[in-house]
Formats: sequence, structure tokens, C-alpha cells
Amino acid sequence: MTNIINYISSAAIPVIIIIIIGYGLKEKVKVFDIFLDGAKEGIEIVFRMIPTLIGIFLAVGALRYSGIIDMIVNLITPITNLLELPSQIMPLALLRPISGSASMAIAVDIMKNYGVDTLTGIITSTIMGSTETTFYTIAIYTSCVGIKKTRGILLAALAADVAGMIASTIICRILS
Repeated sequence: MTNIINYISSAAIPVIIIIIIGYGLKEKVKVFDIFLDGAKEGIEIVFRMIPTLIGIFLAVGALRYSGIIDMIVNLITPITNLLELPSQIMPLALLRPISGSASMAIAVDIMKNYGVDTLTGIITSTIMGSTETTFYTIAIYTSCVGIKKTRGILLAALAADVAGMIASTIICRILS
């Protein structure tokens, strides 16, 4: 069965390319010229996104190395203790909306220190799967299409992240 799946997945892209070329020949469309136009447009989009990406990477680096994250975690630890949330996941909860790579590094660190089968490890992996790098995603998609007013998008996306983190914690506690 795995051989069939491997064959299908290996053949999928070449088959799609052949279908596109065949359709272009049938409809007498210059497929390669259209491809080149799309590639040029893609490069233009990448160049428009570069300032946004640099800003995000700079902000994440500043947060990670300035100690602000540790200070915030120390400030909210009494609240997390009251809610019985593991304070070890708070750096992940704070950085997950901002940076995928930073949150991945924090998640790996949590797994190394507390183990993958502990409640903290399970909550960590569930948060990683149920939340998004909100600021990055919004910045990329809105800059590509030229949207300037992102306040509503940002509030809704951050609310979804908070809901995902709370649900992850509650469900993992119930199931463990």
C-alpha cells in the first residue's frame, strides 16, 4: 500500500504539469509565457514583502534577547498559577503569534526539559498545532494584496490564538 501511495505522490506534480501543458496546447494558449508572467509577478510580491519580513525578524530578535519575554512571564505567573496553567508554556504562548521559528525553538526546549509525555509537553505540542504565527501571516497576506487597515484582522486572529491556547490547555487536562 505504501508503494502505491509513494508512486502516486511522486507522479502527482509531473501529471499536473502534463495536464496543464496539454490543456494549453488544446486551447492554443502560450503556457510558458503565462508561466513567465506569473514568475515575474511572484518575484515582485517577494520584493514587496521583504521590508515586512525584516521588521518581523527584527522585532522577534529584540523580544527574545532583551529579556522582555521572561519579565512578562514572571509578571503573569501568579495569574497562570491561579488558573492552573503551566507557566512553562507562557513563553511559547507569547511568541507563537509572532514567530514560527522562535516558537518552535521554545517548544523543543520545553520538550527537552519536561518531556514529550508530560502534561506540559502535550499542551505544548497541542498549542503548536492549534495556533498560527498570526503577525507573520497577517503581514505577508495583507502586504501582498495591499491592505493597510489590519486592526480588525489582528484582533480576530489574536482572539483565535488565545482560544486555541486555552482550549489546548483545557482539553489536554481533561484527557490526561
